[in-house]
Amino acid sequence: MKIVHVITRLILGGAQENTILTCEGLARRGHDVTLITGPPLGPEGQLLDRARAGGYRVIVLDVLRRPIHPLRDRASYRALVRHLADLQPDILHSHSSKAGILARRAAVRAGVPFIVHTIHGLPFHPYQPRWLNRLYVRLERKAALATDAILCVADSMTRQAVEAGVADASKFTTVYSGMETAGFLRRPAEADAFRASLDLPAEAVLVTQVARLAPLKGQDYLIEAAAALDERIHFCLVGDGTLQGRLTRTIRRAHLERRFHLTGLLPPTDIPAVMHASDVVVHCSLHEGLARTLPQALLAGTPVVSFDVDGAREVVIPGRTGCLVAPEDVDGLVDAIGRLAADPALRQALGRQGREKVVGMFDAETMVARIDEVYARLALDRR
Repeated sequence: MKIVHVITRLILGGAQENTILTCEGLARRGHDVTLITGPPLGPEGQLLDRARAGGYRVIVLDVLRRPIHPLRDRASYRALVRHLADLQPDILHSHSSKAGILARRAAVRAGVPFIVHTIHGLPFHPYQPRWLNRLYVRLERKAALATDAILCVADSMTRQAVEAGVADASKFTTVYSGMETAGFLRRPAEADAFRASLDLPAEAVLVTQVARLAPLKGQDYLIEAAAALDERIHFCLVGDGTLQGRLTRTIRRAHLERRFHLTGLLPPTDIPAVMHASDVVVHCSLHEGLARTLPQALLAGTPVVSFDVDGAREVVIPGRTGCLVAPEDVDGLVDAIGRLAADPALRQALGRQGREKVVGMFDAETMVARIDEVYARLALDRR
């Protein structure tokens, strides 16, 4: 089949890694794949170079950007219509809200036979104004009318979308976000080097969060919790973003500079070493489809602590793989991190059980096979 994927930008992020792995896997299966994306603007790094080396066609539309901009969005829509009319794909597959709204409308205009959309994280959530939530729900409902299949990276995404009236449950399929799991299953030599680079005391317990330094990612809660935890517990923030300066100042004001280590942006190839070097991986995001860092940590045998948001509970099982904490609950973070830091045997047991749970769920080939099955089902149903 001829398949066109559309995503707004190829920064370092879960939706972007998912999309690239999908395009690579579909191309290996013999499909004619094109990826249309905007420029990878911002401090979060880029995956455009990997996309261009992936064995499929890549088109960069300079006007396609993440922020809402009526004039630019209209130009993006027209450009998408032109490219889809030229490429004449069997399937248009869009990713995330902005690209999904524009690309699905363009696909209808260009007469694309099948339209698929992946929800990596819902655009409406409790941490934005009510009017904006209503607008996003209305836009998603309208786009869903023209969509043949909607894929979600977690069951919770399906549940929330159905409850909001985006579409009937029959349109949804859960396809967990795949990754290259082999790199996480064995401890790489670089793990020891990473830990040594932080110059930790011999007895230190390392708690790591891998996330953009951006609103709703929750690093402030971790800093607040750190002030109440034993001094032998050190913290590593992996990532870059617009809040780096403010978070650095917050750490300094709390006199926690010695215990916080900010690495900046690291390439995806370094993340397995980070997960193996850490004693606990924490995720304090307030809004997330299903953070890839959670299964990545568990694949490495590292227990996790996460706010109980969206799809987190589908991999973080209290008492089995890690600890769930109510969103914004700093005392809960203190308790969960403190218990794991004080008990190496518990960390080992949770990490082992976590790996057993996720090892098959998040393999990239499994994800691509499931997506290919959805495509084939659509074609079969239309006959």
